[in-house]
Amino acid sequence: MMQTDDVLKVFEECGALLKGHFILSSGRHADTYLNKALVSRFPEPTERLGQALAALISTLDEKPTAVVAPAMGAILFGYEVARAMDLPFMYTERENGEFTFRRGFGLDQGQKVIVVEDIVSTGLSARECVEAVRQAGGVPLAVACLIDRSGGQAELGVPLLPLAELSIPTYDRSDLPAHLADVPAVKPGSRGLA
Repeated sequence: MMQTDDVLKVFEECGALLKGHFILSSGRHADTYLNKALVSRFPEPTERLGQALAALISTLDEKPTAVVAPAMGAILFGYEVARAMDLPFMYTERENGEFTFRRGFGLDQGQKVIVVEDIVSTGLSARECVEAVRQAGGVPLAVACLIDRSGGQAELGVPLLPLAELSIPTYDRSDLPAHLADVPAVKPGSRGLA
């Protein structure tokens, strides 16, 4: 089973563990950024991470019958989990600001679902995806993710199954530490910030 160091090594090998001054999608600032898009551009590590998530999911008492991921960043990782588990894969997309199923995707009433996320920080996208699964009649069993960087604090309404846990301090713009104060900030995240 992959451990935190193994996952971080994959990110490092793909040039996806970045140091600098970053504005996260939450609006908070950090000196470390995990750019999962730089990992998912390579098929082999994306497949390997998907297989590791599938192995972690297989430890659940209840077994999912579908895999769902929130668009955009988690789509490739969710697909690789579904492929490793030989399950159908779907994703949710924002419509009028809320995640929903489109493109003919849907769930059977009571269908057991695993939600796959890439990186959980505040848990907002994961929570919204879990809610979309419920609204579609599914039963979300858990959220499986590559990295939990919330320090175990993200409230998702279901269990969180991370491959790795990483605590990266974040700061409010008005309270930046000295090592970030004079470094220009980059906004690499999602939700319209970059």
